[in-house]
Amino acid sequence: MAWDDQQPDWGKKKGPQTPEELIAALLNKIKDAFAGGSATGGNGGDRSGVKPESGNPFGGLGKIVLIVGGVFLFNVIYSSFYTLEPGERGVVVRFGKYSKTAPPGLNFKVPLVEDVIKVDIEAVRKEEFGFRTRVPGQRSQFQKTGFEAESLMLTSDRNVIDVEWIVQYKVQDPIFFCFKVGDVQQAVRDVSEMAMRRIVGNMRFDYLLSNREVLAALSQREVQAALDRYQAGVKIVTVQLQDVNPPEAVKPAFNEVNEADQDMKRLVNEAEEAYNREVPKARGDAKKMYEESHGYAVERVNLAKGETSRFLSVLKEYKAAKDVTRKRLYLETMQEVLPTVSEIYVLDKDQRSILPFLDVSNRDRKPITGR
Repeated sequence: MAWDDQQPDWGKKKGPQTPEELIAALLNKIKDAFAGGSATGGNGGDRSGVKPESGNPFGGLGKIVLIVGGVFLFNVIYSSFYTLEPGERGVVVRFGKYSKTAPPGLNFKVPLVEDVIKVDIEAVRKEEFGFRTRVPGQRSQFQKTGFEAESLMLTSDRNVIDVEWIVQYKVQDPIFFCFKVGDVQQAVRDVSEMAMRRIVGNMRFDYLLSNREVLAALSQREVQAALDRYQAGVKIVTVQLQDVNPPEAVKPAFNEVNEADQDMKRLVNEAEEAYNREVPKARGDAKKMYEESHGYAVERVNLAKGETSRFLSVLKEYKAAKDVTRKRLYLETMQEVLPTVSEIYVLDKDQRSILPFLDVSNRDRKPITGR
């Protein structure tokens, strides 16, 4: 008989190729061990019909212990290595006490001694107050009913206002995040609501409606300071106000007041526009008149000085030659006056009656010139 014919049937098969086949093979071995081993042939018994003798009763138990030990050893080795994503940090604790912080990538830990807490420090966490997001996206859908206890607040002038806001934060210190505060998420919610209510309670209703950015900035700074005191290990990214409005019951009255206030502001703006248009124009006209009067005064003074100088020069000439100067002045005056005269009447002082009309106009004649 050939050697191949003497081997049992399982000896002719290949070893398990996949983890499923490996588990199946292990289960079969455990089953065979409990059934009394695999001493029988592949056909369920000896071919000669003789029943095999039972072996050592502890042989099957030893195989089970060996298999369980192998599986346990495999799990221990497999759990000794772990991988962290780029945005994660691993807080390694040894017997419950902090040991180190593991960087991203493949890392090793001591099995059965160390444990790893994975913390995502890049993800932005969000807490919503006064509403909840039902369907996120470009057209997000929100649910506001049932959260009035978070959003209704009292202002300093004893008015009720409805404030809805979002707090976004990131993990800044993984160690503090894991060990200093038991529930960081609840701590962020409690501190944010406390800070918002305190700030709103110190502001007037009208001021809150028109200064949302001031409210958001003050709230973010106060929440961050409180969480730093608690060593929560988080950093507030932003505090964003979703809606700041009066409650639904008083919205109609508030809208009327708001419309009246808008009308008042519109009238004030129109008045300021008219003021800015007319007042500078009047000031420009006044300055123009002042400059023109100043120029006219200078002109008249200079003209008077020129006339005075001319008169003095003529007086000097007149004193030097009275007859000649008198005749020259007479002729110059007549030269200026006669061209503008249309009719001239010449009267003889010795004649008692009016002489016949003598046309001496220079329409068809040359201008009269003095000699």
